[in-house]
Amino acid sequence: MKIGPEQLERLRFLARVVQREQQHLLTTDQRVFNKPFTPARSRDLAENVDEAERVEAFVSRFGRLQDTLGDKLLPLYLEALGEHLGAAIDNLDRAEKLGLIPSSDDWLAMRKLRNQMVHEYIEDSATLADALQAGHEFVPTLTAVVKAFLNDMRTRGWLTA
Repeated sequence: MKIGPEQLERLRFLARVVQREQQHLLTTDQRVFNKPFTPARSRDLAENVDEAERVEAFVSRFGRLQDTLGDKLLPLYLEALGEHLGAAIDNLDRAEKLGLIPSSDDWLAMRKLRNQMVHEYIEDSATLADALQAGHEFVPTLTAVVKAFLNDMRTRGWLTA
C-alpha cells in the first residue's frame, strides 16, 4: 500500500511522540514504584505533595501513552495499511490480529484501569493503590506495543531509525 507524504509524516511524528511518552512513563514508573504502592501510601498522598505529584504524573503519562497509541496512532496506521476503520473495539481486534497489541481485552482493561486511577482515588485509597499497582504491571505491555508499532513501521520502510 502506498501512503501519501502527509500521512507518512504524521505516522513518523506519532512514532516520535510515543517514544517520548514511553520514556516519560518509564521514568515516572521507576520513581513511583521503587516500592509497592500500598493503601497506606495512597492515604498519605494528601500530606505528601511530592508523592502525589509523582502519582499524578504516572496516571497522566499512562493515560496519554495509551491514548496516543490507541486513539491516534492505531487508526492512522490501519488507514495507511488500507484497512477499513471501524469502532474502537474493531480497530483493537485488528491490531491484535496484526500483532501490534497482545490482547484487545487487555487494552480495554487498561482503559478501565486508567479511568479508575483518575476518578476512584478521591473516595477509596485501597482502590487507588490496587489500580496504580495494576497500572504499573501494564507498563511492560505498553512498552511492548510501542516496540511492535515501531518495528513494524521500520519493516514497512516508514521509519528509518
